Amino acid sequence: MSVLPRLRRRPTTAGEDPAVDIGSGDEPRAAAAGTATAGGRGRLRTVAATVTTVLAGLLVLAMLVAPNRLDQLTPAAFLRVPVEGLIAAALLLVLRGRARRAVALLVGLAIGLLAIVKLLDMGMSASLARPFDLVLDWVLLDDAYGFVTDSVGRAGAVAASVALVALVVALLVLTTRSVLRLTRLVARHDPRVVRVLAALAVVWVAVAAVGAPVADSEASALVRQHVGQVGAGLRDREAFAAEVATDAFRDTPGDQLLTALRGKDVILAFVESYGRDAVEDPEFAPQVGAVLDDGTRQLAAAGFAARSGFLTSPTAGGGSWLAHDTLLSGLWVDNQQRHLGLLGSDRLTLNGAFRRAGWQTVGVMPAATQPWPEGTFFGYDRYHDAAGLGYRGPKFSYAPMPDQYTLATFQRRERATPGHAPVMAEIPLISSHSPWAAIPRMLDWEQVGDGSVYRRPTSVAANPTDVVGRSTTEVREGYRRSIEYSLNSLISYVHTYGDDSLVLVFLGDHQPAPVVTGEDASRDIPITIVARDPAVLARVDGWGWQDGLRPGPQAPVWRMDTFRDRFLTAFGPPPPTHAAAPRHD
Repeated sequence: MSVLPRLRRRPTTAGEDPAVDIGSGDEPRAAAAGTATAGGRGRLRTVAATVTTVLAGLLVLAMLVAPNRLDQLTPAAFLRVPVEGLIAAALLLVLRGRARRAVALLVGLAIGLLAIVKLLDMGMSASLARPFDLVLDWVLLDDAYGFVTDSVGRAGAVAASVALVALVVALLVLTTRSVLRLTRLVARHDPRVVRVLAALAVVWVAVAAVGAPVADSEASALVRQHVGQVGAGLRDREAFAAEVATDAFRDTPGDQLLTALRGKDVILAFVESYGRDAVEDPEFAPQVGAVLDDGTRQLAAAGFAARSGFLTSPTAGGGSWLAHDTLLSGLWVDNQQRHLGLLGSDRLTLNGAFRRAGWQTVGVMPAATQPWPEGTFFGYDRYHDAAGLGYRGPKFSYAPMPDQYTLATFQRRERATPGHAPVMAEIPLISSHSPWAAIPRMLDWEQVGDGSVYRRPTSVAANPTDVVGRSTTEVREGYRRSIEYSLNSLISYVHTYGDDSLVLVFLGDHQPAPVVTGEDASRDIPITIVARDPAVLARVDGWGWQDGLRPGPQAPVWRMDTFRDRFLTAFGPPPPTHAAAPRHD
């Protein structure tokens, strides 16, 4: 008997090869296997659909309840019930057909835009310690791109920009698709969905009644806050115009301005990111304080004395030009709209007062690598930007050149000629600008030359290869070392080139970013005046500032916009009382 199974021939049709269609008698089993496979695939699809729906719900929930500050980004922040989500779900439950789909699209896009605003707020609070202003802050994106380019190169800046655009598009697409998917679930009027929504609504009302943080309506509050920026911006424009027109020194003749500083060379130096934390934070104060205290002793041995206090800056973490505007104009300039309003006015600045009184005014701007229209407003007699300073060395992260080179070049060009006319110079020093990575060494002043000496490894104190991947501890250490370098540059400059005619005022522009100070730090910055002539410091005895280069915890604190008038009053006759009236022409 044959061990082969009996072959069963299926009836064939015309043109079909009978040998091709021989069965084995296993069709029922094959059909059963096919049914099992189809059933398994169906279960997988069901599981995948359920997981996708759950992920869509979690994404929508996360975008609604996520905070807009990095320091608040904790697991507990997501354990909340957003009333906005409940309202949207109830609305979609009531609507039908095309109306439901249209509302779902709008809700998805709105949640995506909300997420983008929160990301903008996170970035702004981490860098400038405040939320993003949807009316005034878009211009800062260009500055941010320039900062990244200067810090990590053009390729890194382009990659970061592409990633940012991709993230924005992904958020809009994913939130919209997620809401549409959840809408289909609501559209089936599944009783379980209705019960869940009802239960969540009851929970929200109950916890809101007792004030528990689980009941959340912060998304609505955030939207109201940012929408309110539009009206606030319009009101602030009118208020600032009135402030600009009120100027006690507007019509003061030049021969009545700064009379106690006649014949002096006055340097106003801003030290980038030199904030109160540099002299008080336990991690920085011992080293930075040692630099200042040793500098006080060195300069005292050379016949110099100093007085120090604090000013409150209008900005933090960045926006140096707002601090410059505020100090020089005597106006509180804390946003870009006020900055532009100031540039369009004829406000008398501290530079302008020196110029009116007969000084040669000089702007030394080592970070100005592009055309700088602000120079026209400040009215410098001479202006030295990055290209004009003739530096031939390497960049140091963001800084196009070291502070010591900037000061050495200023000295050669403006103060080295015997019998030169008195100068008033504004010099922002930038070696302490974030990201606080590459830091120069102090050199002998005769070695600085055209800056090519900085190409030698011995001229560089620090130059990490991975700027982006540094830890917070490394960033803070870099900040401290860069502040020490900038302060040492100023102290050494006075010790080397200072004489009876030199008056130095140096101050910070703002506190560093929250990665250095922590959240909610003060906006105070140290300010110091140094002179060899005792008559100069005698003029500020009434200020109550403390002796030496380092202000102590009890040193006076003024708003930065009060400095102009206090300085002009201290070093010249007080303004006529009638001059305070605003001009209406």
